[in-house]
Amino acid sequence: SRELTDGDEIHLGLSVRLRYVGSGITAPVTQDLPDVIPSAAFRGRLKIDTEARRVFVKDEELDPPLSLPQYRLLEMLYTNSHRVCTREEVVETVWPEAMGEGVSEQAIDALVRRLRDRLAETDEDWQYIITVRGHGFRLDNPQD
Repeated sequence: SRELTDGDEIHLGLSVRLRYVGSGITAPVTQDLPDVIPSAAFRGRLKIDTEARRVFVKDEELDPPLSLPQYRLLEMLYTNSHRVCTREEVVETVWPEAMGEGVSEQAIDALVRRLRDRLAETDEDWQYIITVRGHGFRLDNPQD
């Protein structure tokens, strides 16, 4: 390891960047992140171009495109691949208009199953969406 000097950037996760400006002060870097995140954490068999709403598995675009609920679920898991996403977060993201009305466990499970099936059409050798019992779901996006 080495001592920090003025101007060094410190990256914490994907959305936090700090610039070291002295031993007494460290300030956030104000810079917009790109829509397609080039971070090594998001390089793998599965890639999403969030600006164009396109999904690629093993460099092959999914065609036909995912349904809106499938895309919303996958994008949420993709951008939060460092953690487990709860069922409540899935409902908030996929069905924002249904908040308070309740979405059944079966509806969530059916959506996850359909998304898994769509991803398996292109890459049947890998299970991208992992169920974490009692907690929710996480994305397993292997590096190639």
